[in-house]
Amino acid sequence: MRHRAALLAEARAFFAEHGYLEVETPVLARAGTPDAQLAQFALKDPVLGALYLQTSPEYAMKRLIMAGSGSIYQITKAFRQGESGRFHNPEFTLVEWYGLGYDHWRLIAEACALIARLVPSLGAPARIVSYREAFRHALDIDPIETSTDQLRAVAHKHLPTAQNLVLNDRDEILDLIMSHAVAPGFPVEALTVVTDYPSSQASLARLNVQGLADRFEIYRGPLELANGFYEAARGEEYAERFADEAAKRRERGLPRIDQDQRLLAALSEGDLPDCAGCALGFDRVLMLAMDATHIDEVLAFPIAQA
Repeated sequence: MRHRAALLAEARAFFAEHGYLEVETPVLARAGTPDAQLAQFALKDPVLGALYLQTSPEYAMKRLIMAGSGSIYQITKAFRQGESGRFHNPEFTLVEWYGLGYDHWRLIAEACALIARLVPSLGAPARIVSYREAFRHALDIDPIETSTDQLRAVAHKHLPTAQNLVLNDRDEILDLIMSHAVAPGFPVEALTVVTDYPSSQASLARLNVQGLADRFEIYRGPLELANGFYEAARGEEYAERFADEAAKRRERGLPRIDQDQRLLAALSEGDLPDCAGCALGFDRVLMLAMDATHIDEVLAFPIAQA
């Protein structure tokens, strides 16, 4: 607990030094994320109707930015279903921040500096590779151009248990390959930053002139620590991408999620100010700082004892 408290204080000092305002947003809200990759905890209130434990404070923080907050950060609890294991707990601590006037490159530098401050052994310069380069280096395949059938064969080769999975969604296949065949080759002595994701994995990141997503993920060895975007700005983009994710949920037979109409309403009145945002898994960083091998070691009450 003392180590956690010390690192939380260090993180807050970092953001204060960089001019960020600490904010709080609801962990229980009327809207969830339509992201088909995320399983959310949904509640039914007899008066208020559907409520969702938040997987991220992103939407509420963007509403604050639209209201003129400036650069902001938050250290909060987030919740995701079906996530329990060595590096996962259904309730976890997330550090999320948005730098106004930032692009993703500037935010990458800041995120790596924060991680190095919390875990000094990771202070070496980060290795930055594109998503395409990472796949080519590990498997000699192009994840953008390779057919879905070929990618499925790669997944079956490198992940024997995938033989029993129905692998029809291209991005699900790519995620499996990344986690089981690409990321395990990343060095443990320094951070690896993966950039330029396929447009189908843009989420709410901007698309660049190459048609790739201006998003990044930060790894230490195979362990993902953070992900971030050069944030899309136009309300039309948000509405389109929310609709795309809702369609994916229907195709996969997943529950319908109420979308954040208040965010869409705010964006209908003007673009999101130019900014980049990042979400950092604090518990995983604490694991590295304490040389822990299981997330339960850094939680006072892991889910088995909650």
